[in-house]
Amino acid sequence: MTAKTTTPQRTLLVDDEPGILTEVSLLLASSDIPEVATISDSRQVIPYVREHRVNAVILDWVMPNVTGAEILQSLTVEHPEIPVIVMTAMGDVETAVTSMRQGAFDFLTKPVDPNRLVASVKKALQVSELGQQNRKLKDYLLADTLGNPDAFAGIITTSKKMRGIFQYIEAIASSRLPVLITGETGVGKELLARAVHDVSGVPGPFISLNAAGLDDFMFSDTLFGHKKGAFTGADSKRDGLISAAAGGTLFLDEIGDLNLASQIKLLRLLQEREYYRLGSDLLLKSDARIVAASNMDFAALRAAGTFRNDLYYRLCAHEFRVPPLRERLEDVEALVEYFVGQIASQQGKPAPKVPQNVIAALRQCRFPGNVRELYNMVHHAVTCNEGAPLSVDDFPGVAAAPVRAAQPVDCANPLFSLFGKFPTVLQVEEYLIAEAMKLTSGNQTQAAELLGLTRPTLNKRLKQERQ
Repeated sequence: MTAKTTTPQRTLLVDDEPGILTEVSLLLASSDIPEVATISDSRQVIPYVREHRVNAVILDWVMPNVTGAEILQSLTVEHPEIPVIVMTAMGDVETAVTSMRQGAFDFLTKPVDPNRLVASVKKALQVSELGQQNRKLKDYLLADTLGNPDAFAGIITTSKKMRGIFQYIEAIASSRLPVLITGETGVGKELLARAVHDVSGVPGPFISLNAAGLDDFMFSDTLFGHKKGAFTGADSKRDGLISAAAGGTLFLDEIGDLNLASQIKLLRLLQEREYYRLGSDLLLKSDARIVAASNMDFAALRAAGTFRNDLYYRLCAHEFRVPPLRERLEDVEALVEYFVGQIASQQGKPAPKVPQNVIAALRQCRFPGNVRELYNMVHHAVTCNEGAPLSVDDFPGVAAAPVRAAQPVDCANPLFSLFGKFPTVLQVEEYLIAEAMKLTSGNQTQAAELLGLTRPTLNKRLKQERQ
């Protein structure tokens, strides 16, 4: 795969006073505005924009030769996607209203407040970036193509929903804004996070941190690092994972489990791109892109007050949901064939054939553990197989797909095949728990994931069954 190179956004500064060009350029450069081009002759603006990529324009209103009003009118017609910030010493209301009516993104009066100017330029660049991504996404969807198919080669799918996610990832590839990936356990969120990193073409590494179960100290120390002597046992400096991810991507898994104290620190990192190591007062900068994932319902978390609204809105600059396997059953056959070949190769045995009746039976499953559950099922079947084609019997708990024309109506439901009658909810629950424990060789953590339960809940159910 040929990696993409992320091109910095370019801001064009137009003013007939050289001193202002120098002053504003230095201000923007010191405020992490990546690339600023300057023009003092207003006659050169439109030709420059026609020949070069420009993401935002800061435009003086009163200039000789071609006025700011004339330039704004031309830009609005030819390049409506470029936000234009008008900057002028004429602070009257009429000029402001005129410029805004002509399509200006913002209106600033000289002498300009530096904070206001930087905030306006950053907002304009963000709007430009989002507009560019929307246009890319529209082109991808209309053409139904992928620019970097190799980045998704490790994700086995034939689903249109998944292909749509791939196209969305390519559309946001050049952005450095955070990405939030949601979806149930086992759907492949980390694989897609890696795809975001691969498609972006950034030179730095992909670094992963699972936030589940980390208290504030562990989270801060792992992410930000510490200074030597910061606490008892800190015999040497630790750089932290955010430093390791410099120039690349930091993947924060299970972000919904993060406690409130850690959420505040993460919010500062996202807002300011700055952080402190534990025990240090040296302010450090970060250029790592943040990709976060969770299987939780953020609307419910925010309503309960366990997840900050401001952090959520920072994280979801780009957001997508990965559909569970039961919503893309067309993927079952491709996944089974892939897993069978992979597992058989690992075990040094020939890959058994997979008849269509096995695929049909598996497509009747709900897969609460999603792709991870299907993998475990196939692993069990291949491990126990002695070379014959796989059968439904190799998949404990999976009933043969009903042949409706040959069965009475009351027996068509696969539950009849399992229980000999229509079972009670309690009987189904006991059966599922038993099968999950069997598939995971008694590992309660893995069984709980398959069942979509927490480990304490599963442990409680098992104790009730034993009583």
